[in-house]
Amino acid sequence: MQKLQSQGVHHITIVGADRRTSIDFWEGVLGMPFIFEQPNLDRASESHLYFDPGDGRLITIFTDETRKPEPSRTPTDIGCVHHIAFSVSRVTFLQAVSRLDERGITHSGVKDRGFMDSIYFKDPLGLLIELASYRFDPPHGFTHADVLMEAHHLRVARGDYAIAETHLADAIELIIKRSRPSLSEDRVAKNPY
Repeated sequence: MQKLQSQGVHHITIVGADRRTSIDFWEGVLGMPFIFEQPNLDRASESHLYFDPGDGRLITIFTDETRKPEPSRTPTDIGCVHHIAFSVSRVTFLQAVSRLDERGITHSGVKDRGFMDSIYFKDPLGLLIELASYRFDPPHGFTHADVLMEAHHLRVARGDYAIAETHLADAIELIIKRSRPSLSEDRVAKNPY
């Protein structure tokens, strides 16, 4: 038996309300270019809107002009989506609170996640959205997931509750030590002063 190996998220599709609400939120609030539209090929009464979240992948929305936004929280039962998180740059993240406030959008304020910072708010249909900003850049040729996995091993070995910045810094140092050769025989930390 073999796995069906995934290679990333292809797209996420959300059942939306009307077309204007979707465009105003996904492009007008989150800045995702509206890249194309066609009928929902499985339901002719709906339109299928496509947005680029910034990495060339897709967020798609099924819209129907007879549906109106219902802002109550979407279900969080077993099997339901709890929230969708989008990556934003540090400078954008630092502007998020004021930009949400100027629109009157209720939000969580900044949440410290140890390895990243987050802000949560609901879309016009009640879906919880997270804006997330990593506190670190992975070494060239590595991903955030590579660093987080190494930081996890360090955290567990040290008996710490959650990943913190020290685990990230030490993980990055270990990844570079293992992946980048050096002419030095002794690569331990030194104090030349």
